[in-house]
This record gives sequence, C-alpha cells and structure tokens, in this order.
Amino acid sequence: MLLTATFCLLAGGAVMVYSASSARTLLEGHGDGTAYLVKYLMYGAVGLVVMQLLARHGLEHIRRITPAFLGLSFVLCFLVLLPGFGVEVNGARRWLGAGPLQFQPAELMKLALVLHAVSVLAARPNKVPQLRTVVGPIVLPACGALLIVALGQRDLGTGLVIGATLAAILVAAGLPLRQLGLVAGVAAFAVIMLALLEPYRRDRLTAFLNPWDHAGTIGFQSVQGQIAIGSGGLFGVGPGQSVQKVFYLPEAHTDFILAVIGEELGMAGICGLLALYGMIGYAGLRTAKAAKGAYAKLLATGLTSLILCQALLNIYTVLGLAPLTGVPLPFISSGSTSLITLLMAMGLLLNVASGGSVHLRAVRAPRKPGRTDERTAHRDRGGRDRGPRRTGHRGGRRAAG
Repeated sequence: MLLTATFCLLAGGAVMVYSASSARTLLEGHGDGTAYLVKYLMYGAVGLVVMQLLARHGLEHIRRITPAFLGLSFVLCFLVLLPGFGVEVNGARRWLGAGPLQFQPAELMKLALVLHAVSVLAARPNKVPQLRTVVGPIVLPACGALLIVALGQRDLGTGLVIGATLAAILVAAGLPLRQLGLVAGVAAFAVIMLALLEPYRRDRLTAFLNPWDHAGTIGFQSVQGQIAIGSGGLFGVGPGQSVQKVFYLPEAHTDFILAVIGEELGMAGICGLLALYGMIGYAGLRTAKAAKGAYAKLLATGLTSLILCQALLNIYTVLGLAPLTGVPLPFISSGSTSLITLLMAMGLLLNVASGGSVHLRAVRAPRKPGRTDERTAHRDRGGRDRGPRRTGHRGGRRAAG
C-alpha cells in the first residue's frame, strides 16, 4: 500500500509539474517547456535510489548515524545565513549551492529532528516521558532549529511542520496531554509573535482573514488559487487546459500546484489525491502498530506524521483554511530537496514495514579481578580429583626428593 501510494503520487506529480510549468516557460521563451519536468524526474530518480537503499539497510545503522546527521543539518542551516554561502530567492535566504544544483538544508533538518526525537524516546521504552525529561534532549534542539529556520531563513512553514510532527511523536510516546498542551500554548504564542513582527507575515495573516478585500495586492495568490479550484468544478476542465497557471497563479508548479489539480481535474482529482495520502496514513499507522520495538514504532509514527502534516498544511493553505506558508505538496510539487527528503522518509517507513527493528544486544559483564570462571574452576577441580600429576608436567608440582 505504501509503495502503491508513493508511485501513484510520483506519477501524478510528474504529470502535473509538466502541466503547471510548460505553458508559462514556453511563453517566456525558456526552452521547450520540459525544464521542470526533467528536473523533477532527475531528482525523483535520485530519491528512489536513496529510498531503496534505506528500505534495505538496518535500522541500527540509521540510529547510529543520527547524531552526525543532526549535527550536519545544523551546520548546513547555519551556513545558509552566512554571506557568500546562502542563495537568496524572492527575498528569502534558504538555499545552498550554485545554479541549478541547489538544495534546502531545512528539509534535511525536518527528517534529522524526527530521527533524533525517536532515538531519545526509544532509549527509555519502559518509562512514560515527562516534560522535564524531554525539554533538554528534544525541545531545546527543536527550538534551536526553529530559530534558525523561522527567524534566520524566514521559513515559518517548515517550522510549523517540525512542531506538528514532534508533537505527534510525543503523543505516540505517551507524553501527558496536559503537558503537551502547555508546550503547544507557548509555541502558539511564539508563532503569533513571529507573524506580527515581520511585515510580510502580517500581510499574509491579513490576506488570510479576508483575501478578497486585497485581491489585487497581498491576497492575490490566495484569490487566484480559489478561482482555479472553483473553475474546475466537479471533474475539471481537462488535463493541460488550466488558464490560471499562465501568468495568473504565482508558484503554480510548487506551492500552489493543488490549485492547478483542482482546475484541471476538478474536485474528483483533489479527492483522489487525498485518498492517496489517506492510504499512506493508514498504512503508516498500521506499520507503527505492528512494528517490533519502541524505536521502530515511534519511527513509523514520526515519518507518517511528517508526510501528513506537510500535506495537510499545504492543502489548508491552498484552500484558504490557513495563511500562506510556502510549504510544498509532498511528492507532487516541484522541489528537489523536499522530494528527496520525503523519499528518504518513505524508505525508512518501508524498512519498518518490512520487519526492520533495532534489537538490543546482551553485553557480557566484565570479569572481576581475583575471581575465577566457573568452568575453569570446575576443570581444575576435575583435574585434582583425578590424582596427582606426573613429575615434569607443565604447571604440576615438583616431586618430593
């Protein structure tokens, strides 16, 4: 079920990325219109290779390299903020690389924090986690990552995905809901403050509350997305026939690709997409329930939550149920780092579904000095019981003269 849903989403993503980007790139004179499709296929192929490797690799190796992966993610996210390293696009500095070879370290941070939280919680499987025990190892690294991503890189959407995913992991681990509610209240207050401090975030919040009053300015993208979905009706205007994707709808092939799906395939296409995400959610939670060991159970829960939280946030944004966040639609939107990272997460989820687990190994206690092994002692007693050894035997007693 996981493989079926993933391949269906990838196939649909390739079709819709080409449909959403080809007309505009042709009219702008940028090639033959297949640039974004080729890019999607290339990075999708890399992601599938990584997915297969992770699906066949032992989870104990993944758990062993988690600290190094988390440290690398922090270093890369910090490098984005340094002059000369980060690449600025549309007023936001979130990428590393040059030319077409760019990647977004914040996407790796999402997966690294999930692996780290699962490792910490699984280290004490028989203890119910309390807020005081998870603040240091889980909450503090997450807050550090959120400060870098939300404040430094101006990517509040990724921060919301990280927060929702970690909350789901803590609920699955048994953290009391009263304590989780306290953390959620503090996080909500911080999100509101971040939204009010930045002018462009205030504009997005204003546009969310009443986009049609600002249809020509800050609410333009939301209004065009709703027009696209409304124009599609029940079964859409047909594949490739969208009008909004041509110079009307910004980011049609990335953040707002769901609006193009709604216009070309109608509400039936959106429902089919939701059904595929529902398959991933159902199969992922069944995998978590049947997994062996606390680490595998929490890992399956965290990875499933990561995919679903990002999908729901994007869907809510396009439908006008949440402010604009800039989060891509999983497996569908054109985004190299997001696509590869989510395929990595799916590879780990397939690993757990195939029976992968982390086994505890018994460690032999070190011998205490001055004590003799029981088998050695038994052998020595047996040798003494058989009578005196012959003279000259190595280690025997000397004969009396």
